[in-house]
Amino acid sequence: MEKWSLMTITVLLALTVRWAVSLGSYSGAGKPPMYGDYEAQRHWQEITYNLPIRQWYFNTSDNNLLYWGLDYPPLTAYHSFVCAYIAKLINPDWVALHSSRGYESQPHKLFMRTTVFVADLLVYIPAVILYCFSLKETSAKKKASTCALCILLYPGLILIDHGHFQYPLSLGLALWAVLCLSHDWDLLGSAAFCLALNYKQMELYHSLPFFCYLLGKCFKKGLKGKGLVLLAKLAGTVLLSFAACWLPFGTDVEQIMQVLRRLFPIDRGLFEACMFSSPTHCPDKVANIWCSLSVLIKIKNVISPRTQLKLSFAVTFLSLLPACIKLTVQPSLRGFKFALVSCALSFFLFSFQVHEKSILLVSVPVCLIINEIPFMATWFLLVSTFSLLPLLLKDGLLLAYAVTTPAFLAVCLASFSILEKTSAEDLQLKAFSLSLKGYVSWFKSFPRIVRSLFLLSLALMGVLSVLSAALPPPPGLPDFFPLAVAVVSCLHFLLFLGYFNVVILWDSRNRGQKKMS
Repeated sequence: MEKWSLMTITVLLALTVRWAVSLGSYSGAGKPPMYGDYEAQRHWQEITYNLPIRQWYFNTSDNNLLYWGLDYPPLTAYHSFVCAYIAKLINPDWVALHSSRGYESQPHKLFMRTTVFVADLLVYIPAVILYCFSLKETSAKKKASTCALCILLYPGLILIDHGHFQYPLSLGLALWAVLCLSHDWDLLGSAAFCLALNYKQMELYHSLPFFCYLLGKCFKKGLKGKGLVLLAKLAGTVLLSFAACWLPFGTDVEQIMQVLRRLFPIDRGLFEACMFSSPTHCPDKVANIWCSLSVLIKIKNVISPRTQLKLSFAVTFLSLLPACIKLTVQPSLRGFKFALVSCALSFFLFSFQVHEKSILLVSVPVCLIINEIPFMATWFLLVSTFSLLPLLLKDGLLLAYAVTTPAFLAVCLASFSILEKTSAEDLQLKAFSLSLKGYVSWFKSFPRIVRSLFLLSLALMGVLSVLSAALPPPPGLPDFFPLAVAVVSCLHFLLFLGYFNVVILWDSRNRGQKKMS
């Protein structure tokens, strides 16, 4: 009973923080004509409730795709329909066709915020709790609750979901998939990940680790026996899951093609993470390599969109290839979790049409390994939250950012004593350090160097946060601070990518199908 009491307190604290953040502003509040992501979610409810399914993704007189047209997979649309049905029962004006555009009121805000809370309570939070209880090293009551507290207080996800406004369903479903695989429930895990992918196409960031891990298990069992049977079952599960999600669109090939065109609008260009030019929605200063390089080279001006796509694909593929090969050859749960981080970070840094919020697709897998590498995980999660600063400032979430970020750092310091976990062994770099022994003389002072870099990083992020919030940009450089945040964050992410790949490639421990580690 005691472990559940501790976990109950943890969940109540996490919910209190979410409630406090939700009291503030949201994306695009009072900013016509496009408003923001809050209005996008409301508009999708309006469209899915009032129009037949065949019109959801098509441009019509009742569905102007230039005004927050649906550009997520069918499960997002179905979820919007369910929310709209409930909204209609409470107040039909909230989802009235055309006349509800830009609707803003306190009762409606309460309703929308509540739908996010419900999604958190039903999908994301239970997955986090069960994950923490299933960790071998955190079998002690206190350890499980403290690990859950750190994950549930990660400020990036709270600020985006409950401040900016979006739903945690795709990440929650992906977490359920990881949990299922940890218990060898491979078919359930595959189905859960298919649902995640059919809720948001950005779950492609995690698709290769799932594919390589399961394929590696099939190889390990032998493709002439049990491995072939497992492969066939997995293929059948994936096909059935996709068929169920796409069934209403499956009767018309043109319907399917239109949905795919909405999901993957490659003609928008390398930097266009969305279809709108409104500055309230698309600050295209994303902390990836392409935005950072644009400071020196105007890529959009020297490379055609098609060439940009090919270049992006090639660099992304090459950057994630080593981790995927290692995971396929030596499938292990530990390797799988680290590969989720590495591959998602490769996608974020190098892929096509990246939004700043996509860093959450890296951060949630990092949360899964916070018990293994607490120092590096905490550092990464702080940087990922910092990278969202320009978006948070636009949404009026400065106070929430200034409170939740130091609080998260304090909880991690208290829970894991992270400043004492900087040795090569603590950072999972022992094998790598042994391979460099005799070549790198400064490795003996490695813990002190790492701590110094961490403190320097915190100071730099703190100074940039204050300057971004308090000072106007220099004359003639309106994007100076957002670009500085993006470049600093990108440099951090490149170093983290190198670190995670070193951990993966130099790990000689193949733990096979043991329980979560």
